[in-house]
Amino acid sequence: MKITQLSDAFFKRLETMSLNLRSRLDGYFGGKHLVKTYGQTVEFADFREYRLGDDIRRIDWNLYSRFEKYFLRLYTDERQMQVQVFLDMSASMGRVAPGKGEYAVSAAAALGFLAVQNMDRLSMYLMREKSAEDPFGKIVGKNAFFRAISSLEECEFDGDTDLYAAITGCPDTGVNNGLTVIISDFMTDSDWKKAVDYLLYKKRQILLMQVMTPDELDPAYEGRVHLLDAESLDAADPRNMKLRINRNMQRAYAAALRDFLGDIRSFAAKRDVGYLMLNTGESIERALFGELLQGGVMS
Repeated sequence: MKITQLSDAFFKRLETMSLNLRSRLDGYFGGKHLVKTYGQTVEFADFREYRLGDDIRRIDWNLYSRFEKYFLRLYTDERQMQVQVFLDMSASMGRVAPGKGEYAVSAAAALGFLAVQNMDRLSMYLMREKSAEDPFGKIVGKNAFFRAISSLEECEFDGDTDLYAAITGCPDTGVNNGLTVIISDFMTDSDWKKAVDYLLYKKRQILLMQVMTPDELDPAYEGRVHLLDAESLDAADPRNMKLRINRNMQRAYAAALRDFLGDIRSFAAKRDVGYLMLNTGESIERALFGELLQGGVMS
């Protein structure tokens, strides 16, 4: 699977962007995200009165000469965040949907690049069955990032994925220290909403990226068709069936799709979770530089 959605010019444009993470997140020392705690940067934040044990080198002597009281100069702190990308590797994401897997990997690569560009710690988990594989470990720096993306091009989409089991079974989700991105079509029987609630319990900032093809959003099937579930090609499986598609079925599908997408958007809004629907018929650049900028995830 060769990633063709991303180019050198696209990465150069990404170099001018950054991820917007909430300032209340804790993170690790040494990053580039300003947070609402005081630290060692050169950016002034506030004053406070001197207390016994404070570093006297931070006393502002100009204020002392005016008020005859000791005040400390406080500076903003910068933290390194933990950015996690969970990529659904099920068959419906790639094996039977041309370009869908490539698009999903491209979205993961773009967000991963923004993370390493911001000096954040990046983890890219491949969700298969009930587990989240971590083939690359902690990715820090652009060299490690591009090695990981090169390996990711060789990965295959196959089988089914239990999003809840994969995410909650991850041994290092972190607590209040960064962003978790879930990239999937969310066409699953697993309780992915419960997985999101688990991440919210961990005080993670969350972004859901739903990848859909034009055929899934607006199918043009008519007449007799044989529908096979991408993750269960057994002809005896009740999910696989032969149908005669008519206008009533098309209208019913459109209504069900609206309910499906509306339910995800409503859930995300109620949980204060970011949500982006990616149509593989549109360029990845338009999706990222349009929707993510408008949504405030990227600046």
